[in-house]
Amino acid sequence: MTTALQDIIARRIALAGPLSVAEYMALCLGHPQHGYYMTRDPLGAAGDFTTAPEISQMFGELLGLWAAQCWIQMGQPGSVQLVELGPGRGTLMADALRATARLPGFHQAVRLHLVETSPVLRQRQAAALGKYGPNWHDRLAEVPDGPMLLLANEFFDALPVRQFQKGPRGRWAERKVGLDDAGNLSWKLDPTAGDALVHPSLRAAPEGSMVEICPAGVAIAAEIGARLAAHPGAALFVDYGYAGPAVGDTVQALRRHAFVPVLEAPGEADLTAHVDFTALGEAAATAGAAAYAPVPQRDFLISLGIEQRAAALKRLATPVQAGDIDAALHRLVGDVSMGRLFKAQALASPGLPAPAGFEQQT
Repeated sequence: MTTALQDIIARRIALAGPLSVAEYMALCLGHPQHGYYMTRDPLGAAGDFTTAPEISQMFGELLGLWAAQCWIQMGQPGSVQLVELGPGRGTLMADALRATARLPGFHQAVRLHLVETSPVLRQRQAAALGKYGPNWHDRLAEVPDGPMLLLANEFFDALPVRQFQKGPRGRWAERKVGLDDAGNLSWKLDPTAGDALVHPSLRAAPEGSMVEICPAGVAIAAEIGARLAAHPGAALFVDYGYAGPAVGDTVQALRRHAFVPVLEAPGEADLTAHVDFTALGEAAATAGAAAYAPVPQRDFLISLGIEQRAAALKRLATPVQAGDIDAALHRLVGDVSMGRLFKAQALASPGLPAPAGFEQQT
């Protein structure tokens, strides 16, 4: 399948040379006319993937209560920027705000900000969250300063990564996207750059090893860290990933809930990479925030009371609904489902107590 974006990418490569994996991902996901996120709602059974908020209301409810608890720890400021990065359909935030509706003063203090570049998804978010008066932004930098609570679920995995492969004689080459003799997209190696960008602890990895870095993710984590150093607040990242540095090729393409080749049909598949939570935490800490090590999603949600919430929902459910609740719980916390692969990481302003779910790290 040849796409309009594939032709654009091929022409660009022919004129200017191979693209880094990060440049390729950025075009595939964010091209103004043909980018994956610019042209569709990718979520749900009719889309290409399903996220935790779409699996169960429990996920968003618990993250909302997490944010509200952080607000209490902050001293209940009369105004707080409630920010979500990559809000999808608005499902998580709708559940979060519904769950916190009875907390005195919280909704009166909240100023809702959604960082979203997709016109299609902004429409979905408006339908779900219109009554809360959301403000939309293309970048976090556009969100006003002040006390802040930030949520980011499956946001960092969609940020572009650069890849470096260990070659002969111990040199690291950058993996790029070029053209083969027939004009098709193909992998290339650029031996002129790589060694200085690979973490020192990984430079002795075996030949053929792959290393990924995410400059965009590190920059955003540092920006969040600087905000939390300047104003009271907390941030929560939930995503699939690892505590780095580590080797591995994690870039993947997903279409209609199945994996497809990364270079196939640009703009028609979701492209993601596993998140290096250590790199995010180090960037935020360097900027002045307190960074907490990632914990498995299973442990985080159980510590917030997801099992008790499931039991409460089942008491009012039909047998069929109760079965659905059990299935959703298993998907969110099961060891072979999302429970171990997905991690939660928190940042907080210096001097604030450890956020819920991270108390054991103090």
